[in-house]
Amino acid sequence: MATGRRILKVNGAELSADLLGDPADPAVLLIHGAGHCALNWSDGFVRRLADGGRFVIRYDSRDAGGSTTYQVGAPPYGLPDLADDAAALIGALGLGAAHVVGMSQGAAVGQLLALDHPDRVATLTCASSTPGIPGQEQADLPPMSDRLAAFFARSEARSEAQSEAGSGAGSGPGEEDGDGEAGADGGGGVDWSDRDAVIASIVEGERPFAAVSRPFDEDAVRRLAARVVDRAADIAAQSTNPYLLDAGRPWRHRLGGITAPTLVLHGDEDPLFPVEHGRALAAEIPGARFIALERTGHEVFPEGTWDVVVPALLAHTRRPGGPAAPGRP
Repeated sequence: MATGRRILKVNGAELSADLLGDPADPAVLLIHGAGHCALNWSDGFVRRLADGGRFVIRYDSRDAGGSTTYQVGAPPYGLPDLADDAAALIGALGLGAAHVVGMSQGAAVGQLLALDHPDRVATLTCASSTPGIPGQEQADLPPMSDRLAAFFARSEARSEAQSEAGSGAGSGPGEEDGDGEAGADGGGGVDWSDRDAVIASIVEGERPFAAVSRPFDEDAVRRLAARVVDRAADIAAQSTNPYLLDAGRPWRHRLGGITAPTLVLHGDEDPLFPVEHGRALAAEIPGARFIALERTGHEVFPEGTWDVVVPALLAHTRRPGGPAAPGRP
């Protein structure tokens, strides 16, 4: 088993990647969402994929985790650059192509990767996603939930009040933006030098995106948030810059050109992109398969979904002619 963390230089940036599994197995590349890092793909989930005979790579995008960071509020790259980075990372690892799994903004990156670098994508899996550019191309699809809209409105009001009071220190985005997600601090100001305050802000930023039909596991989210903060080279950049990216030219009309076998996973309680977004995405990609995840919001595969998600991913990423869900002898 090849395990460990590597720093790879691609396109003028250094990207931190965690590797788990046998490099001879089919490679699965996990692309996290905005404000997240590689650790948001939980250790248990990654290990189950590796135990199923997959070489798993979870990496930090620019401004995330241990990768290259930039001035807060001025990221010099856009969403298409993140797709180019993913393609270059696959090449730098000597993989040729990988099975790409993206969550939210990572799924948008995956769509662009499959369109602009089809030779690098063996299969595509999009989770918690929408067809094309979030916030700009889905006027025909349901808006975010009233509960989440109220959360954004409160966050924006707090940010404005703090700005008028002369605070404004480290304020993240106060509303839905180019990637359609909220900042880790929920839009309010936070003292980025105060570890406990940052952890608390991440917890409260995740809460409104979770499913309402099951209890929010605050303790687990808090433990993960602590690890995320400790991994980050610049938590302020991670919590701010990904929400300011230029998404580039619209691409929803191009989705029919994706040739990689595609799986779409979507929570049936997603408050940001209601489940119709996932169904629409699957409908626009030829041959795509859609799976609704019960009691799941806009969140990274809660443990209760693994018995559905892991077998689906193993089947989707198997070698041609191989068993649907290979195990190790």
